[in-house]
Amino acid sequence: MEPIYLDYNATTPLDPAVVETMRPYLETHFGNPSSSHIYGARAKMAVEAARRQVAEMLGARPDEIVFTSGGTESNNFAIRGVAQALRDKGNHIITSAVEHPAVIEVCRHLESQGFRLSVVPVDETGLVDPADIERAITPATILITIMHANNEVGTIQPIKEIADIAHRNGVLMHTDAAQSAGKIRVKVDELGADMLSVAGHKLYGPKGVGALYIRTGVKPEKLLFGADHERGWRAGTENVLEVVGLGKACELVNEHLDGRAEHMRKLRDGLHEGIAARIPGVRLNGHPELRLPNTLSLCFRGVEANAMLLELTDVAASAGAACHAEEVTISPTLMAMDVPADYAMGTVRFSTGALLTEEEVDRAVSAIVDVVERLRQEGDETARE
Repeated sequence: MEPIYLDYNATTPLDPAVVETMRPYLETHFGNPSSSHIYGARAKMAVEAARRQVAEMLGARPDEIVFTSGGTESNNFAIRGVAQALRDKGNHIITSAVEHPAVIEVCRHLESQGFRLSVVPVDETGLVDPADIERAITPATILITIMHANNEVGTIQPIKEIADIAHRNGVLMHTDAAQSAGKIRVKVDELGADMLSVAGHKLYGPKGVGALYIRTGVKPEKLLFGADHERGWRAGTENVLEVVGLGKACELVNEHLDGRAEHMRKLRDGLHEGIAARIPGVRLNGHPELRLPNTLSLCFRGVEANAMLLELTDVAASAGAACHAEEVTISPTLMAMDVPADYAMGTVRFSTGALLTEEEVDRAVSAIVDVVERLRQEGDETARE
């Protein structure tokens, strides 16, 4: 029997409807969208249909959607593109202490190239204070990039409030929505984002494809140069197979978001309640309310997360700390939230999804409780020796 999958924030399985939509473009519809004959026209029509599907999910115009190879490229395109395009205007970028490496590493690279970077803190729940953003703005600020929802603890940031602050000061706003799209409502006008990143494999679409929303009038410098693909924004023949899959996945979000979110929330809360009722001293990371409906980050004090996951052969989840012989490497997100080391070393992220069942959650609770109790008992015995 396969382990119970509780790592939907890492990636999601392909929805069967996505697979069926992609199949003709794997087997028969092989044309190049730039070709003028029927094979190319068929591929071009499929790409543009997918663009409309992504745009509809985000409440955007189709011509504001650029297809990329995934969330990382979308973030690089947005951040580096704006930095290079507006360098004559200013060289200051603002981000947060809990960003995904696909954002913070881009910002650090730009810092090494002469840009100035401000990294605002978060509180103990992982929330950014918009007032900290406003205080960090200078006349040289050109971009604020804050994730919509955190991939580790699920905390949802006040993007609209931050975007309003940015725009009052003539600054562009980018948000990485790779984790939020498909789980909560993500509409660009409601968020106020000038640019927004999406990753296909986080919302039951294929890996290796994503999208960047670029608001009309915003003109980042191109990341890739070549022929005039994607309305001149991104050179390279479109990945038709996966673009089609991303489009279908976004269409399914439009149709099923509320039901999926309620299903994921119910299972997440059932998992939390089941664990907390049987294991004392479990701590929740992230905001208790302003949190993705599927994300559950828990600290098991007295247990090393990696050891727990190694023993937990019936459940697939992710650790929040890497424990080595003489040190514990805690994730930057947990460090930014000031989670005590003895709790952080036992942090495990569980994330529920659309294909998970209540029966699987019940089985997962039993497996988790058994492993934690055994590891704690072994730790007590070692301490007595």
